[in-house]
Amino acid sequence: MPSSPPPTSPISPIERAAESFAAELSRWRVERGLTKKQLATQMGFDPSYVSHVEGRRHRPTEDFARRAEAVLSAGGAVWLRFQEYDDLRHARGVSLPLRDPPVPEQWMPPGTGLIVEQEVATLAFVGDEYRCVIRRSLYNAGTEPVTRYLVRVAVDRYPEDPALSNKHHRDHPLTFEELDLQAFCDDPPTREAMDWRKKHDRDAFKEVWLLFENANGRFPLYPGERVTIEYAYTVGQEKWGRWFQRAVRLPTRRLTVRLDFPVELDAQVWGVETSLSSEEVPLRTPVHRRTEGERSFFEWTTDSPTLNARYRLEWRFRAAVLETNGRTLPPAVTVPAQRHAPRTPSERMRSVGVVQRGSALLAHRAVPLRLPADAAAGRDVVDRLFAALERIEEMHIFSKGVGLAAPQIGLSVSIAVVRPQDPAAEPLVLVNPRIVEASPRIDERYEGCLSFFDVRGVVPRSLRIEVEHADWSGARRLTTFEHGLARLVAHEIDHLEGRLYDERMPPGAGLVPITEYRETGVPWSY
Repeated sequence: MPSSPPPTSPISPIERAAESFAAELSRWRVERGLTKKQLATQMGFDPSYVSHVEGRRHRPTEDFARRAEAVLSAGGAVWLRFQEYDDLRHARGVSLPLRDPPVPEQWMPPGTGLIVEQEVATLAFVGDEYRCVIRRSLYNAGTEPVTRYLVRVAVDRYPEDPALSNKHHRDHPLTFEELDLQAFCDDPPTREAMDWRKKHDRDAFKEVWLLFENANGRFPLYPGERVTIEYAYTVGQEKWGRWFQRAVRLPTRRLTVRLDFPVELDAQVWGVETSLSSEEVPLRTPVHRRTEGERSFFEWTTDSPTLNARYRLEWRFRAAVLETNGRTLPPAVTVPAQRHAPRTPSERMRSVGVVQRGSALLAHRAVPLRLPADAAAGRDVVDRLFAALERIEEMHIFSKGVGLAAPQIGLSVSIAVVRPQDPAAEPLVLVNPRIVEASPRIDERYEGCLSFFDVRGVVPRSLRIEVEHADWSGARRLTTFEHGLARLVAHEIDHLEGRLYDERMPPGAGLVPITEYRETGVPWSY
């Protein structure tokens, strides 16, 4: 009789857990549109390492799992599979080095910098002013001392009507004097006032560096240390729209948003959120209301909010008038007429004033400025572009950077602005730009356009370009741009020359619907 084959050894629970980790890693890598080499590069590993882990030739390490979870933004799925695997290893008594301390749910790789352990943001309507108080508990998870902290103040009086809002804020710009910005570090009795320095000063938008110093000395936040900062500012109701938004720009453990309104205003409050992976949706948990005396308080909290998500509370005041100090005031916000809410990405861009494909403005060369005679008009165009860009960035997160050309907001003027992929980099203003030299080295990447935002397309572009552009005196300058920044700049110069990116796509290449596009939220890497 023929001998029967020897029985196969059953797969151990540890091996099964390791296979589950590898499968989860592969699934999220494909979901994010990354090759194994691209993922390894972003994680800081040798390109072959991801291939070995997915192929079950290497077992995952804790450092590898942490970095994979952070890069893939997998909502904890990759990290959970590693924990299951690691728990089994330790349950079996496998000899291993001492385990690292417990990892927070939203882990980021070493060197991340600041983590917000808790943020409480309160907006109170008192008299005819809004007073905003932001309190953040910070932990320095980086390797360098932190000496400054960036904060933003943005207003949009008429979010349903971008043109009206633009005009309103040009006529009534937000000023630092009215903001009365105050900032403090730590709690009494050791509380220190924080000095601050302007970074950006525009009609409806301010950016400020809060400094860990004052006239009495410096108090940097060193690695491994914790501190609480608090800053507050005031904006009149004539400049504040009917929304209060928090953007998660740093890893955050817990976020609480509170509204404080007079009872007699009869406020109705609701909330929405957006993220890298979804369009605007209602908050997943309800906003809670309580009343104390003559004030109504609305509060919403989330644990481990998604990095780069935006959470926004909106409201309307149903009362017709408010009596304050003997005066009769109109409601702080009028109720907009009911209309169809924009659903597609292109509809959303149109709703904030972006000119859409098919307009003659996008098919003709923009008019160059005559400088220095047109300098004042040009600066006004730049202000309008940045104001529009702020509204756009409130609706969508641009991990690859973003640009906007004057024709896209209805102005046939040869000016464009670009926000680089690096959020710390200064935005670019390009006046009368033209490409004078382009490298023969080309790569192909997906691009999107605010003027037809429902699709993406692969566009070949030079990896290095030299651009001639003007300053406000009319002097010509030459600037070299490379890689992703070169692509962003070239895209905007195309707009000023009356060309859309699909005209540069290879013959036969098709546009990909946004519902099938898999690189949203994935920065370009070179």
